[in-house]
Amino acid sequence: MKITFQSSHSGRNYFEDFLKDLSREDKAHILAVFEDIKKYGLNAMGCQFRPIEGKLWEIKIRTRGGGWRFFYVMLSSDHLHVLHSYKKQGQKAPKHELDVARKRLKEVLS
Repeated sequence: MKITFQSSHSGRNYFEDFLKDLSREDKAHILAVFEDIKKYGLNAMGCQFRPIEGKLWEIKIRTRGGGWRFFYVMLSSDHLHVLHSYKKQGQKAPKHELDVARKRLKEVLS
């Protein structure tokens, strides 16, 4: 499976920015899960996939440092595009995090 990551109009990669603030252990774990997703697609171990709304989906990954969420869209049957990443703080995704993902989804689909 191909995995791409949302960038700003100036070329700043949001996923790389997100990874900079993580511990080495959490970063390694998350990158390993994404490698498994590349290799095994939606059958990858170490994460959960769930629908949010419409074409917006979420990947859940747990590490020692906590729970991490990655909003994504499937651009084709074998192309996953990560829109937004954040650390889980409660039961539901915060409105602000969802709004960021929705905005980026619109940009990708337009």
